[in-house]
Amino acid sequence: MNLPVLAIIVPCLNEEECISSTTGRLLEILCDLENKEEISLNSFILYIDDGSNDYTWQLIEKYNNETNGKVKGVSFSRNFGNQKAILAGLFEALNYNADCFISIDADLQQDETKIPEFIKKYKDGAQIVAGIRNDRNTDGLFKKYTALTFYRLMNLLGVKIKVNHSDYRLVSRQVVESLKKFPETNLFLRGIFNELGFTNDFVYFDVKAREKGKTKFTPVSLLSLAISGITSFSIVPLRIVTFIGFMMSFLSFLLGISAFIDKFIRHNTVPGWTTIVAAIGFISGIQVLCMGIIAEYLGQLFQEVKSRPRYIIEKKIG
Repeated sequence: MNLPVLAIIVPCLNEEECISSTTGRLLEILCDLENKEEISLNSFILYIDDGSNDYTWQLIEKYNNETNGKVKGVSFSRNFGNQKAILAGLFEALNYNADCFISIDADLQQDETKIPEFIKKYKDGAQIVAGIRNDRNTDGLFKKYTALTFYRLMNLLGVKIKVNHSDYRLVSRQVVESLKKFPETNLFLRGIFNELGFTNDFVYFDVKAREKGKTKFTPVSLLSLAISGITSFSIVPLRIVTFIGFMMSFLSFLLGISAFIDKFIRHNTVPGWTTIVAAIGFISGIQVLCMGIIAEYLGQLFQEVKSRPRYIIEKKIG
């Protein structure tokens, strides 16, 4: 049986401090797997430079020359985001006849030593092998609990994503070909791979401390990713808005009855002033919240209708 061509997809943004050590470590793993005849000698690393403004791209070019194309690269014209970088890497790797694809962060916090385990599960028949963190001990308290809340919320909204699922995963060529059929501008990959329905498996790993540089995931970018994930996969928030609307109408009806009784039966309208003010404030807050939720969905629709390209590639080296 022909050995599979493995493409390791590495999205990076201003990672000049990590590229050298990451390249060396991933090349060691590729070499070891090739020597054991687990993967083809044509396997490679593909860096996706997501609009870096340091020497990341120059280092990718350097290693491309030194490895005779074993290290390949794609450079975006600007920063399009981590999800678009992974997507571009998967699609570009198809052009190099890759059979299976593993995406991993450039800082290698996601334990690259588990790559052979991904390959084993792929050979055992899994089309999608998702990397699952064992814990979130390396995260700060805020990130830890907001992340766990996000996964629980996604599952409550009907998007079945395993807790601590990451973008460290292996997918087959068939899966990537199927992914090309999805034309959405904003793809939440952790959700979309779960929706494809192929045979899947899991690899559990520990997250290492980052050795060099700083994480590029800010609270704002993580919040944006979470909102995109929710609005891309679930209309439950819109249904919640509808339910809240019915509830507010019912409460307003009860309040109207109370006001009618105070006015025409008890002849005592002044004592109800506090209740009315509180009710108006509460209802106004709910209205603003509902408008915000609807606005998020309208924003997603606006981006999809424009049909702008997901990303723009400025340079390639293969």
